[in-house]
Amino acid sequence: MMRQPFHAHRADLAALAAEDRRRTLVPRAGIDFASNDYLGLAGSAALRDALSQGIARGLPAGSGGSRLLRGNHAEHEALETHAARHYGSEAALFFPTGFAANAALFATLPQRGDLIVHDELIHASAHDGMKLGRADIRAAAHNDAQAFDDAVVAWRKAGGTGTPWIAVESLYSMDGDTAPLADLAIVAARHDAVLVVDEAHATGVFGPAGQGLAHGLASRERLITLHTCGKALGCEGALLCGPQIVRDFLVNRGRPFIFSTAPSPLMAWLVRQALEIVATEPERPARLHALVRHAEARLAALGLPASGSQILPVVIGDNARAMRVAGALQAAGFDVRGIRPPTVPQGTARLRIAITLNVAESDIDAMTGALADAMAAA
Repeated sequence: MMRQPFHAHRADLAALAAEDRRRTLVPRAGIDFASNDYLGLAGSAALRDALSQGIARGLPAGSGGSRLLRGNHAEHEALETHAARHYGSEAALFFPTGFAANAALFATLPQRGDLIVHDELIHASAHDGMKLGRADIRAAAHNDAQAFDDAVVAWRKAGGTGTPWIAVESLYSMDGDTAPLADLAIVAARHDAVLVVDEAHATGVFGPAGQGLAHGLASRERLITLHTCGKALGCEGALLCGPQIVRDFLVNRGRPFIFSTAPSPLMAWLVRQALEIVATEPERPARLHALVRHAEARLAALGLPASGSQILPVVIGDNARAMRVAGALQAAGFDVRGIRPPTVPQGTARLRIAITLNVAESDIDAMTGALADAMAAA
């Protein structure tokens, strides 16, 4: 008997549903406690005006090809020059998404005989890139600088002779905690390692002019930072910043870069304007941090811990209960999403509450009140 087409796929989806882990796409609705639009720029008048200016200048919506063919536009080059200066790096390279940038980095730069030691909670895009690469891979305990050091030492003792790569996020997207970057930089220097810092959720929010949490690290020769443009910057794409050799090698060997249509020149212009807005309007992150402190105080009254950032996880544990609480909040008019494995470890299903400039203190007060009711009822 012939099996129904996509039998295995149907079975997999059924298994996910049985564990309360099956995902569906739903339209956005309710007050925003879910997005990564931390500075409220995505729908802002400032970016709408910048977009209109770009259109008036005749910038094309599409690039028409890869960067190595006819897709390379002056706006791509202008953005990369601006970003390198803004983030204090020698060079920058613009990618259509943060996922593409991470995948290209880890698939291309570490070589055969090298070692990548990554935080156990690093983003899925880094994992996919590492799977495509040729280096050895080790996971280190979350935010444990000594664990990174121990992994490199053990690898050397076992005969490893290549370059170690230390890969972390500066601010973790599901826990809201920050990496011990100063300690990790010391470990990297001790072992002549390259330190890769994904600044996706810190870009625009932390550091002078929104430069991120790695901005103060002294050595830039062995530092690569990733700054996504679709979160606090309110746009799309990602910027890999580091030494010129990194840019040159990715242009020549990075398959996700070489064989992808270039990002929109209009978007490159818009990202450049977003960087300028963030750099010249420090009141935006200041207002955000004030809202975060207000939210932390309201959550503390419910016995819930603070993360120290704009990402405030409420760990519930059980998948079904997490989704019931999220559903109750959504029914009350608050866009709060439940996060389940494998995005987070088994047994740590949670609500991911994101504080953005799209809400006011009164919204936070109302949401935390509804959260208390929902948790009691669930």
